[in-house]
Amino acid sequence: MAKLSVCVLFGGVSPEHDVSLRSAESVLNQINREKYNVFPVGITKNGDWVLFGGTDYSMLPAGTWLEHPANRRAALSPVRGQGLLTFENDCVVRERIDVVLPLIHGENGEDGSLQGLLQVAGIPFVGPGVAASAVSMDKTLTKLVADSIGVEQAKWKLVTRLAFARDRKAVCDAVEAEFEYPVFVKPAGTGSSVGISKAKNREALEAAIETALKFDSKALVEEFIDGKEIEVAVLGNETPMASICGEIDSGAEFYDYEAKYITDTSRAYIPAPISDAAAERVRETAVKIYRAIGCRGMSRVDFFVTYDGEKVVFNEINTIPGFTSISMYPKLFEASGIAYPDLIDQLIELALQP
Repeated sequence: MAKLSVCVLFGGVSPEHDVSLRSAESVLNQINREKYNVFPVGITKNGDWVLFGGTDYSMLPAGTWLEHPANRRAALSPVRGQGLLTFENDCVVRERIDVVLPLIHGENGEDGSLQGLLQVAGIPFVGPGVAASAVSMDKTLTKLVADSIGVEQAKWKLVTRLAFARDRKAVCDAVEAEFEYPVFVKPAGTGSSVGISKAKNREALEAAIETALKFDSKALVEEFIDGKEIEVAVLGNETPMASICGEIDSGAEFYDYEAKYITDTSRAYIPAPISDAAAERVRETAVKIYRAIGCRGMSRVDFFVTYDGEKVVFNEINTIPGFTSISMYPKLFEASGIAYPDLIDQLIELALQP
């Protein structure tokens, strides 16, 4: 049987560019080369597309991959049947692409933009489609879907850049009228905890909103939930399955970008130290949200389970979860009996289903 040609996309014009490089390093080291012809294509922070010509994938997170002499400029053609185009001098080489595995987290990769390009090009891809990606990326839209299906979540309030610029005092007054401190403030459309702050007073609230609005035109203010941070991985199309649950202990104020990727304070517990009943509620709710949004392929769904009474509170959904060596999505399925290379195989198979 002929090998499938898989384009692994990484990088991107996004605050989560560096996280994507780490995800790509892990996937490129784990993917089965006996089954697939692999084309690693990186998008630089400036938006240039490059076919990486090396085989030492540690160059990606090290930031030296762009210096490889065998690199070529590249593009995925929106014209059906054209696939991957690479450019060298005056020559254009066309490579057939059977499926794309996008590992571009956040803006321009996880928000439906890239999925729209691939849909127009007629190239199957791993993960949810345009609408589900857009809804999942915009936390305010995700909240509306969760509300519509009766899923419990933290109380929340939308703050727009325009409203904050016009009258930041009025915005802060409105927040304080609805919430007690502490509160969490996050951009509506980022992942990897980029731009998220915990505010314990008025001064911190104003600074947190200002920070969040640097990354998005909308920010979300949420009530503090006193509970364990629980994550579950979901895999599938029409009949999705949820992994066992895992707990993240950030070892910090909260599970921010530094705790996730820079410091070594965080710890993961798989399975999560919660009751079987709470774990089952988490898994059932994760699949319910996944289906309601219309996800395919994969997503990681995050919750809080309260210390008092083990109440399950939905937090957010991530349609292109991290695939780094320490990321929860592959670790949760590994603990559920699906090894990393087999997980990649299943994701590719799901992408190829009509």
